Amino acid sequence: MSDRKEAEERLATLQASEAGDVVQASDASIGAIDLLANALAETAAERDQIATEAIDASVVTEKFDLELRLMKERNNEILGQLEDALTVPVEPLDDMFRAADLEPEQLMRDVHQDHSQKSASLTQIQMSTMGAADLADETLRANRILDQLDRINHYRLAVERIPFAMPVQASFRYTSGFGPRWGRMHKGLDMAGPVGTPIYSTADGVVTYAGWQSGYGRIIKVQHEFGIETRYPHLNKIRVKVGQKVSRGEQIGDMGSSGRSTGPHLHYEIRVKGEAVDPMIYIRAAQNTL
Repeated sequence: MSDRKEAEERLATLQASEAGDVVQASDASIGAIDLLANALAETAAERDQIATEAIDASVVTEKFDLELRLMKERNNEILGQLEDALTVPVEPLDDMFRAADLEPEQLMRDVHQDHSQKSASLTQIQMSTMGAADLADETLRANRILDQLDRINHYRLAVERIPFAMPVQASFRYTSGFGPRWGRMHKGLDMAGPVGTPIYSTADGVVTYAGWQSGYGRIIKVQHEFGIETRYPHLNKIRVKVGQKVSRGEQIGDMGSSGRSTGPHLHYEIRVKGEAVDPMIYIRAAQNTL
């Protein structure tokens, strides 16, 4: 009985010890489960946040794609309008230069060389390496437009430097043309009008003479590029000085009847490399084109 009682006490002690171990093990398991559950909840929350951000990013991307398409369409419209505007043929200008005994290509080379020395041409657009495939066509089109603008600018400069403008812009009448007259060569074109009628430079140039000359009376001589000179005799008043730069369409004097003259008029001369040429060649060429 004594041994049995001792054994029962040992059994009770063992059972109590095992129960405590079970409780501790159970508490540890519950703690691990809670930790895992919290981690899963946080992961789910992050997943939902990422999903929301992905939806927002998709909306923003679609917005950017729409704006990019609209921008490309606008760029294409602008490039198209510029290309249409620059399709004005230059053949009539070439014909005008040839009518004035000037070779257009050589003229363009001379203007380009002079223009390049004085100022830079339009800078070509450089294509970025990013998105090169999308930008290549627009870049090429833009550079072609810049080339055409540069060429048209050269034509504009050439027109300004060649005497295509009219020296008299008020009412006048032609009284004598270029050619033989009274047994001698008449080397200019006579335009008659009232005394004081404004006389204009017919191209950009530099005044090389402004004063009195026998037969011509008060005369202005303007040296232009390409070996061209214009002369404006019989003036009533001179408004420029030697060495002065004048622009196409700038008033340089007033019509008069000084020198050997039968009445107020302008005896307009154009000389190319010293040789007198018919001013009507330039006047008619410009009238048919400009």
